[in-house]
Amino acid sequence: MFVSQGFDAALAGVFGLLVGSFLNVVIYRLPKMMERQWAAELAEANAEANAAANMNGGNSAVLTAQAAEPFNLMVPRSRCGACGHVIRWYENIPLLSYLFLRGKCSACKTPISLRYPLVELATGLLFAWCAWRWPGQWTALAWCGFSAALVSLALIDWDTTLLPDDITLPLLWAGLLAASVRLIDVSLADAVWGAAAGYVSLWAVYWLFKLTTGKEGMGFGDFKLFAALGAWFGWQALVPIILMSSVIGIVVAVVLKFASGLREGGYVPFGPFLAGAGLTAMVFGPGAILRSVGL
Repeated sequence: MFVSQGFDAALAGVFGLLVGSFLNVVIYRLPKMMERQWAAELAEANAEANAAANMNGGNSAVLTAQAAEPFNLMVPRSRCGACGHVIRWYENIPLLSYLFLRGKCSACKTPISLRYPLVELATGLLFAWCAWRWPGQWTALAWCGFSAALVSLALIDWDTTLLPDDITLPLLWAGLLAASVRLIDVSLADAVWGAAAGYVSLWAVYWLFKLTTGKEGMGFGDFKLFAALGAWFGWQALVPIILMSSVIGIVVAVVLKFASGLREGGYVPFGPFLAGAGLTAMVFGPGAILRSVGL
């Protein structure tokens, strides 16, 4: 039993490394795909509004041309951002290629961000843990998908302050469906109430902050992500998750402020801390979060 469980975990870990490599593509390309879609919609709107004039015709043509270029999660092939070198298959083996290349592009020797292998390693470890925790169960696959979604959302939000609906909404529905067929240890009623309470609670905080200060303290993507976490863990887990994410978020913001690391506007995206709290709740359970702060 132990040997079989360990083998399954190792196999899942290897699969997680491959998924992590793909997540690096998602993290980089999905926001750019969204920007291209917005550009295409803007160009179309400009073209319709200025059909009888040439005021913005040139700009619309440029935006349309850019948006028309094939760019998705599959094409074009990955390239070095510095020299344009096309990454060959043996240069894209998770972890191993980074070590073999000594963290540099094989063509121009520009350093490769350490984040790429770290994403692969983190995803591999999360997948291995899921397979170890739920050996031979579909539940493990469900939580692997949950882990991959949160890793992607955390880094996309950190880079761009975007939490794409293409990930948050499927994550929300997956939690509700997983609860409905008992893949996760949450009743469907608790999952539904968790999703509703998660969304409404942050929505209320958003409007209270905006009416009080005239500023937006968070984005709508945070509501959807918290709703998704409520679906996966039930309404009972919302308090420990929001508590942990808020405390860590405040600590990080203070550290960045003193280190002069805050981005323009002095804000820190909240999504990465929600995602981190969600992964912590998956590994240790929501109750462990409260126990860690003496509650």
